[in-house]
Amino acid sequence: MERVLSSMKNSKFGEYVDHLLEAVINRTAPRGDYRNSISHLSREILATACPEANVVIFGGGTGLSTVLGGNSRLEDWPENPFVGLKQEFPSLSVVVCTTDDGGSTGRLLRQLPIIGIGDIRKVLLSLILRENLQKAYRLDEAGSKLAVGVIQTIFNHRFPSEASDHRLLANPLLVAPEPLRKHCPLPLADLLGNLGAYISSGGNGPLIAPEGHCLGNLLLAAAILSSAGRGQSGPPDSGAVSRGIRLLSEAIGATPGLLYPATTTPGQLVLKYSNGIAVRGQCKAAATRRLLPIDQLFVECAGPPHVDQGILRAIEKADLILFAPGSLYTSIMPILQLAPINRAIRENRKALKILGANFWVQAGETDISRRRRNRGFHVSELIEAYDNNVQGGYQGLFDVVLSANLEHIPGDVIGNYELEGKSPIYLDRHRVEDLGLLPVEATIYSPERLRIDNVIHHDPRHFALAVRALFVAHRHLNLKREGPPPSPRPGRRGGFLRTDSPLLFSYHTEAVEALAQKSFHPQRLRPIMENILWENRDIRIAHLNHFEGAEIIGTDRWSRSKEWDNVLGYYDPEDGLLKVHAHAAKDPDHLCANLLTALGESLLGRYIETRRWVVLENGDFWGMRRYEIRLNSVRDRDCFLDDQALRRYLRLARMLESPRDPLLFAITLNDREGFIPPGLLFGLLYAWYLNNAYAGIMEHEMSLLRRPPEKLIPCQFEEYRRKKELIRFFRDVVFMHAVADTT
Repeated sequence: MERVLSSMKNSKFGEYVDHLLEAVINRTAPRGDYRNSISHLSREILATACPEANVVIFGGGTGLSTVLGGNSRLEDWPENPFVGLKQEFPSLSVVVCTTDDGGSTGRLLRQLPIIGIGDIRKVLLSLILRENLQKAYRLDEAGSKLAVGVIQTIFNHRFPSEASDHRLLANPLLVAPEPLRKHCPLPLADLLGNLGAYISSGGNGPLIAPEGHCLGNLLLAAAILSSAGRGQSGPPDSGAVSRGIRLLSEAIGATPGLLYPATTTPGQLVLKYSNGIAVRGQCKAAATRRLLPIDQLFVECAGPPHVDQGILRAIEKADLILFAPGSLYTSIMPILQLAPINRAIRENRKALKILGANFWVQAGETDISRRRRNRGFHVSELIEAYDNNVQGGYQGLFDVVLSANLEHIPGDVIGNYELEGKSPIYLDRHRVEDLGLLPVEATIYSPERLRIDNVIHHDPRHFALAVRALFVAHRHLNLKREGPPPSPRPGRRGGFLRTDSPLLFSYHTEAVEALAQKSFHPQRLRPIMENILWENRDIRIAHLNHFEGAEIIGTDRWSRSKEWDNVLGYYDPEDGLLKVHAHAAKDPDHLCANLLTALGESLLGRYIETRRWVVLENGDFWGMRRYEIRLNSVRDRDCFLDDQALRRYLRLARMLESPRDPLLFAITLNDREGFIPPGLLFGLLYAWYLNNAYAGIMEHEMSLLRRPPEKLIPCQFEEYRRKKELIRFFRDVVFMHAVADTT
């Protein structure tokens, strides 16, 4: 292909667009001599905006807000805030994922029956337009940028974890440096002050302690709650959410009515891993570091999920549908599991549909290949993940995959990212093409930022230009795959929403109330237990019914027999307390691990009447011994498991029921064979299931599940099956996750 005309080379983006178009044309069916086409298209792309194009973009997190209008968390963002997709495509509708549960958003979810709003706040800032600020407050160019600086400072201000003073809430302008305050329009300052006062002491809304919160999240929550009115109980309805977002949009200069939560029904994610474990919460993905591929994703909602009709109308008339770069399982996939949105996207066959691929693997989500069962991820695997988790598969959702051109990135930059645990998601072009999609690479990061700071982040200007280039090229070359519409694939794994989950704040309230009935020594154990329950919401409230309290025990009072184990946390059925050795309490993670282990043991209650070792001394059993337990009667056990479930568990723990005595279980071992008693095993499995970082012992014991079963010899395969059954037992019976098991 020839280069673009010499006049185009003088343009800042001319050569960039030229390369991108060459990549497109090289991968579309030959249609003649494209030398003049490249020049023509390059001229059109560089000279023409797309005001007539109707665009819908989906996503969440920093990736979405960055490509829309830049990352507002960067200190220098106010210097150039009017860039990105919002400038290239004026008719833009944005749909944001609402299942985030980390940071300030997670704190709010403990207190309020609302959706996750942190990503909505980020997008609000990224959608600020110069002309909106100038029209609303009669500002000039310089005044608009200064106003953006004030808004950025206020909305991104994070209160320290020990802050409890509400004065800054009642006057948010005080968080900005004094010289900057005068550049905040007076009506905006008044509105923000009223919203802050609404959730402050003496206000009409719920009192929210500011510690650890992002001020912008508090103001957005106040806008939504005040729009709902005093009489409404439960989650704010769709109208209240829309009114609250519109109120702040108009105030800060973001075009109102273009930003939608994917659903206004509160919910949370359920991640199911390849070994069968299923856990609740978006934060769990990164926190647990299971080093296993995610097999399925589900969304649990507090009721039937509501989708705004405005979203469906925008999708219906869209000329371009874009999926922003972001977390694979936690930014876009939950949106596509909303049946009305999924269906509307497929029914729009005219729109060009672009999937923005991520630069780097993400810990806990895309760091382990599901196909290859090792570290690393390719772009084709992103597509396959949608195919495995979205009803109907990936076909009809994407036409083009837009990926970063990382071939010329210096090796030392890649190496620095490797030290942070990040490796590139490489574009495997041929496999993507085999999936029926058009792979396109472009420099969608900032070369200047790479040269100066040695970092690779999505650049809003480059990304928007790449999208515009693809859209204009599509008009001339038709980048969509020819053929009849694909038939939806029934029965895809994971592609549905569950509706049996309580509101997150209800769970937190019930957990706190249950713990209030128990004793803790020292008292600092109480908030630690509250945090454990919030971070591990798979723990059922009913799990808290079988212990009386928790205490830290010094060496002089530690009575746990080392004959059975040397774990530093256990449940004592004599007094009903969870007991942790003082040595374990010195380290927060070690303390949590032992509290969880003891909590798990408490679920078995007083299930054992007696236990003993029996040495087998006759000639037929030389060097053998037997571990025996006798069960209490059902009425004396105080056990979470019913009799049938308890017996099933004991068999999975390698204990055999006596054919002559239904209360007697035993296992026979040689004199050198190791063994974990069933009570301790239950506690360790309980802690490991919830967070493998808490139980290294079990991570070693269960490591066999990382291996492909077809590569195991028969005795290993039998052990593999037993351990898979143990996980299924904990998932279905103990934690009661009603997710399909396809492994």
